[in-house]
Amino acid sequence: MKIFSFGEYIEGKPYKVLDERKMRASAGIMFIFGLFASINGFMLSRYAIIPYVMGGFVLNFMIGLFINPKFSPSVILASIFVWRQSPQPIGAVQKKFAWSLGLVLSGTIFVLSLLLQNDKSYFEPVCMLCIICLLLLYLETAFSICVGCKLYQLAVAIKLLPKPKEKPNCMGDSCAN
Repeated sequence: MKIFSFGEYIEGKPYKVLDERKMRASAGIMFIFGLFASINGFMLSRYAIIPYVMGGFVLNFMIGLFINPKFSPSVILASIFVWRQSPQPIGAVQKKFAWSLGLVLSGTIFVLSLLLQNDKSYFEPVCMLCIICLLLLYLETAFSICVGCKLYQLAVAIKLLPKPKEKPNCMGDSCAN
């Protein structure tokens, strides 16, 4: 196992893969924490919780992207929940793009929540970003719809990103054209 790698090669797949079950469980764990922070912040006016949770998300995404997703806290916890399930390999390249978007989104929420902590006018932009974040996590967890993966496909289709050498699989073969 390589320490610094996003995904790994397995027999029968010419591209790096991740375990989709762990990725979905990881998204579910982050959804629960994000929902907790959103309820505390936007319904109970306890805004101080938001930077802590978003800081955790940023750290989680940074570990996953720059070291290895296997070492990110949400994936470690997810591994415990799905340890008896058989792995379901899925292409890593589109998940890396999705995690990059997650890092940007959670990083933006983190910075805004720190800078505007004492200004209640920040409620609307941070709230909208939190809703978007929660929606993306919910779609991944509940329906196995990775919006970041879909955006990756779109970016490749309109030639913003280079086409991968081997077309990696997506959940339920949703990448098949």
